[in-house]
Amino acid sequence: QVQLVESGGGLVQAGGSLRLSCAASGSIFSINVMDWYRQAPGKQRELVAHISLGGSTTYADSVKGRFTISRDNGKNTVFLQMNGLGPEDTAVYYCHTIVLGRSYWGQGTQVTVSS
Repeated sequence: QVQLVESGGGLVQAGGSLRLSCAASGSIFSINVMDWYRQAPGKQRELVAHISLGGSTTYADSVKGRFTISRDNGKNTVFLQMNGLGPEDTAVYYCHTIVLGRSYWGQGTQVTVSS
């Protein structure tokens, strides 16, 4: 079992920044990759950023150059630094991982960007 708890969401003006955190607990020795997804109202959940245990990263085209995913393996935490936010980034952001073939999700944290 793995538990993921996100924090750091909130309301920010366009052009602003937020830093999301996701703390993992439980069977964390099995955690390899970690991801951030987001889901806007009326839209499907989409992958935002991905990081491997070794630190390799990939990003959705819509966030490249603005968002940065990182991880602190010692603290079992993954971060998402979001800069240059726009109203199109408004969504619930979810932390995600797969352990031994099972998918785990956090409860989500709301990010709202006002224009």
